[in-house]
Amino acid sequence: MAGNAGNNQRIIPLDEGWDDEIKAKAIDRLEGLLNGDLTGSIFGPKEYVQIYTTCYDMCTQRSPYNWSRELYQRHGETIERYLTTNVLPALRDKTSQGGTILLSELKHRWQNHQIMNKWLKKFFTYLDRYYVKHHSLPTLSEAGLRCFRTNVYDEIKGDTTSAIHGLINEEREGKIIDKSLVKSVVELYESMGMGTLDAYNTDLEEPLLTSTREYYAKKREDWINDSTPDYLIKAEDALDAERKRVEDYLHTSSEAKILKVVEEEILERVEMVLLEKEGSGCRALLQNDKSEDLQRMYRLFGRLENGLNPMANILQNFITSMGEDIINRRKARLDSGEKDKNDDPKFVKSIMALHEKYLGVVKDDFGGNSLFQKGLKDAFVEIVNKNVGQFTNAELMSTFCDRILKSGGEKLSEKEVDANLEKIVQLFSYLTDKDMFAEIYRNQLAKRLLSQRSTSNDAEKSMIAKLKMQCGTQFTSKMEGMLNDLAVGAGQRSEFGNQLRTVDTKLDFSVQVLTTGFWPTYKSPAIALTPQMSKCMDIFKDWHDQKHQKRKLGWVFSQGNASVRGIFGKKSYDLQVATLQAVALDAMNGGATMTFTELATKLNVEENILKPLMHSLSCGKYKVIKKTPASNKINTTDSFTANEKFSSNMRKIRIPMASLDGQLNTKRVEEDRTIAIEAAIVRIMKARKTLQHQQLLSEVLAQLNFFSPNPRLVKKRIEALIEREYLERSADNTQVYNYLA
Repeated sequence: MAGNAGNNQRIIPLDEGWDDEIKAKAIDRLEGLLNGDLTGSIFGPKEYVQIYTTCYDMCTQRSPYNWSRELYQRHGETIERYLTTNVLPALRDKTSQGGTILLSELKHRWQNHQIMNKWLKKFFTYLDRYYVKHHSLPTLSEAGLRCFRTNVYDEIKGDTTSAIHGLINEEREGKIIDKSLVKSVVELYESMGMGTLDAYNTDLEEPLLTSTREYYAKKREDWINDSTPDYLIKAEDALDAERKRVEDYLHTSSEAKILKVVEEEILERVEMVLLEKEGSGCRALLQNDKSEDLQRMYRLFGRLENGLNPMANILQNFITSMGEDIINRRKARLDSGEKDKNDDPKFVKSIMALHEKYLGVVKDDFGGNSLFQKGLKDAFVEIVNKNVGQFTNAELMSTFCDRILKSGGEKLSEKEVDANLEKIVQLFSYLTDKDMFAEIYRNQLAKRLLSQRSTSNDAEKSMIAKLKMQCGTQFTSKMEGMLNDLAVGAGQRSEFGNQLRTVDTKLDFSVQVLTTGFWPTYKSPAIALTPQMSKCMDIFKDWHDQKHQKRKLGWVFSQGNASVRGIFGKKSYDLQVATLQAVALDAMNGGATMTFTELATKLNVEENILKPLMHSLSCGKYKVIKKTPASNKINTTDSFTANEKFSSNMRKIRIPMASLDGQLNTKRVEEDRTIAIEAAIVRIMKARKTLQHQQLLSEVLAQLNFFSPNPRLVKKRIEALIEREYLERSADNTQVYNYLA
């Protein structure tokens, strides 16, 4: 009775407990139910407790009657026997009957195995709690899985993997398959990894990737004869289908790998063929504004590493060629005899429209991607800096601004003016010689402001603000100063007007005081003014000197304007003219006749100034002065008198005069560039103290963002700074410079 630990419990022998209780009442019944020989529920609570108790008792009897080890062993043998005698033959029998039948059988057998494993674990729970834990053995569930893997899975996986691949390919071809069946079998592969995806990856995924590659390699050959858009529609559908396939019945970790294989086969291997396909490639899609196809192309090739680079290059080359077409059309117009002017709105509008269109394409079709933005920028840098004729694109662009900002130019609403200015500033950002544009723009702005021909002060400020955003305060400070002069001057003119009313003068006279540094430099001939004009000037000078004693006044008659009352016959006209024209008209007053030489002496002006002056009055649209002999050119032998037969339908007449100053003072621009280069050199050397020539050169070029100087010019400025002892050459190396404080 020692083995009973002092109680009356009967010892259960191993074979008796196994055969009569466990096998007969549990295992045989379980196998019968799984084989479909029996019906009804598997085990009720009473039956289960009875079997569990038998197992418990056999495991808790004292040695040598503790059957834990033997029961653990027989648990494994039971599963192995059932798998090898029932399950494996049934599966082998189905291998030749088609993929679906085999997979259905495997699904059924796997579900049965899970049921068997569950119940055996419940019966032998005590083994798991103590014997397995104490001896560090696989748990009963794990042991059951291992047994299935060794005896069934390893034997049948080659056939089942092929069956799954077959069903997947059928689905790819449009057939309907049992997705839930495939999903169940895939879960079996996952379970066989014992907590990892090793079995799934090795036994199912890797072969699937290989078969997927083979499948799409064939598809690629079938599709490649299609147009690029048609090919890409099929490619996108295929990728969407593969993504859905993973979602339906494969493990999520497979998605990236499968899609990569598909991308490599149907996109990467034929990218350049598709992009360059005649009539349907990227260039053709751009040419024909195929937005939807371009977006698809961008989406698909964006999936590849560096897949967008060739597309961006095609875009750049395409835009460049479109820009060259516009430039060539301008060249053809000039070659055919059209007069070359600094005003070519048709050309500027064409470039603006091209930029607006492809800015939209980059934003809408290519998602604003930086590669395409760079392609657009590089294309327009090339286009905008390619000049045709004697006028640079910088001058044409500035003149276009002048056209829409001055009265009598383009008839546009405020909104349209702002939109056009925005587009011009976008083109301006691509100019390499921004300082050249600034100089031209400043001259034209000055002309608009001084002749009071600016349509809107707000529009002028808006344009300057846009340029300031692009280039900073330094770039626009003079322009802002010009506007500020006019704003301040309005108050001064009002104050002086009150002063003038206290003096007996016959003229309505006002003066605009300008700050020399802000405004362009103008030729100002010392013309002999009328006595009334001189008197008014003296009054203003006295008044101004009292208010601003430290300021020096200088008069610029070439920029003044006047309104002259002219009576021809019985009809009077208001002539809107420049100050110089007004003085000349006054000299011809009362019907006087004067030769060119007499007039030059009387007015105290040189020949090169008097010629354009008299040309405007006697050879233009409104010939208020009669020239003898009649011709369209002023000669020093001509004589002049008032044109008594002059008449016009308009009472108020504006008589323009050619500017005495050239449109662009390149000398001033060059001087400013010299200063900017030297300032950059000194700034860099002051910070770095010592620098090698090539490094200094590259840093200077990087800092100068208003223009791109020739490296030889930079070298020349370095030499000048060495002469002036700002820098010195290193004694050890002539290619190295030292900063001299």
